Amino acid sequence: MTHQKEIPAHPSDLQPRIVQKVYQRRGSLYAFPTLDPTKTALVVVDLDMGTARDAANLQQVADNVNELATALRDHGGTVAWVITPIQKPTKNFQAVFGTAASKFENMGRPGGAAHMLWPELNPPTDTDIRTTKLGHSAFFPGKCDLNERLKAKGIESILIVGAVTNVCCEASARDAAELDYQVTLISDAMAGLPGLIQGTLTTFFRWYGDVRTSQNVIQLLSES
Repeated sequence: MTHQKEIPAHPSDLQPRIVQKVYQRRGSLYAFPTLDPTKTALVVVDLDMGTARDAANLQQVADNVNELATALRDHGGTVAWVITPIQKPTKNFQAVFGTAASKFENMGRPGGAAHMLWPELNPPTDTDIRTTKLGHSAFFPGKCDLNERLKAKGIESILIVGAVTNVCCEASARDAAELDYQVTLISDAMAGLPGLIQGTLTTFFRWYGDVRTSQNVIQLLSES
């Protein structure tokens, strides 16, 4: 009698049906089973005072980002902070957001909310990267210099945290995967609406890269 191999549950509570499909396809729960900290960057997306301040899991996200950043620095990795201070909305942005576009423009001006990180976050260190993007993705060519700065440091693996999960985090993660980084979304370190968060995590896990919890990554760093 043939016994089917038991499929492990995903720590991020992804749909068992999707986890089973992915596991059977590649024979493992994770695409990237190891992590070299010295070639890894934690990319913190839009955790500023103008973004996702009403998220229900705000404090948890901040705590997990702080812990991840400390752990990665301790193991020789890179932390990059990305914000989107919109000063002149594009025509497409204005069309999509309508009159709300002016609110984003005000937040993006010098001294505006988009320039100030969440107060729950530990301040960036002198060795961290700080940069801005002109659109949703931190890796879209011509919109941000992050890719060039990470490549110069020999970065191969990207850990995505921040806000909003299904918008700027997802856009950045997909573009980073297209640039051939090994990309992992950190499920408990991103802010957004619950249903939309799970949609992004499930799609990314199935088609683009990995999904892990913050503690799972910290354990992986210590093992590596």
